[in-house]
Amino acid sequence: MSTPTMSPQDSRHIAKDAQSTLQWRRFKFPGSLIRYAVWLSVFVFLAYSVEYLEIPLERLLGIFGRMGATLANRYYPPDMEYIMDADYMRYVVETIQMAYLGALFGLVATVPLGWFASYNMTPSRCFVYPVARLVTMSCRAVHEMIFAIIFVAILGYGMLPGVLALTFFCTGFAGKLFAEEIEAIDIGPVEAMRATGANLFQIMVFGVFPQVRVAFTGIAIYTWDVAFRAATVVGFFGAGGMGWYLKRNVLQIESERVAAILVSIIILVFISEMLSAWARNTVMKMK
Repeated sequence: MSTPTMSPQDSRHIAKDAQSTLQWRRFKFPGSLIRYAVWLSVFVFLAYSVEYLEIPLERLLGIFGRMGATLANRYYPPDMEYIMDADYMRYVVETIQMAYLGALFGLVATVPLGWFASYNMTPSRCFVYPVARLVTMSCRAVHEMIFAIIFVAILGYGMLPGVLALTFFCTGFAGKLFAEEIEAIDIGPVEAMRATGANLFQIMVFGVFPQVRVAFTGIAIYTWDVAFRAATVVGFFGAGGMGWYLKRNVLQIESERVAAILVSIIILVFISEMLSAWARNTVMKMK
């Protein structure tokens, strides 16, 4: 018994009929209505915010011209000889040291804090986990400048308040990232070690850290990057470093010297960015 064959013309007619009956839509009702309502709410809130804050939008058209005129009249040319002074270079070195210590101490505190703040590896989900999350969130919620003001008020002027401010900042910043990396690990090796009777410390050292080693290295590099940026201005509030020079010249209205200090900060951040990019590329090759 022979089976009927379908001609190419019949196949084209069937495909055409199927295309005419099937209509694909990305958003269907009521999803489409919700989507347009969300966009409308965003635009309404934006318009209300501009009106409530009395933001003169017409002045934004000439902002670049006024900015250029201000920079040319007040901040140009930068007094580059001022930042070549040996005393200023000493403060640059202190800024680098402050950023290094703040990032180092913050990363050291991040290791146990990320461990306790990870939901899958914390020793206690009822007590240790919420406390660790609260500490991480508190360190991250307060700006490093606020930490600097608080520690300067408690300890006085100097490098110590700056180091502590950066330590708390780095702890909150890196702690959240490290905890999320631990929560994303493959739980198979961990369960296998638990089945053999390994304790929690052995599981973390031999089952968890090998999986997050490369990620933690990347987090450490990024933490140093942001810590160095913060260290260049944290001294503005009395925590030492280049920020103290910046504050002094701003208060004395030494615009050309302020411009030179800003140029030095940009150069240092650029160098730090290049080194961080090189280190990140090296880490990526380790995977």
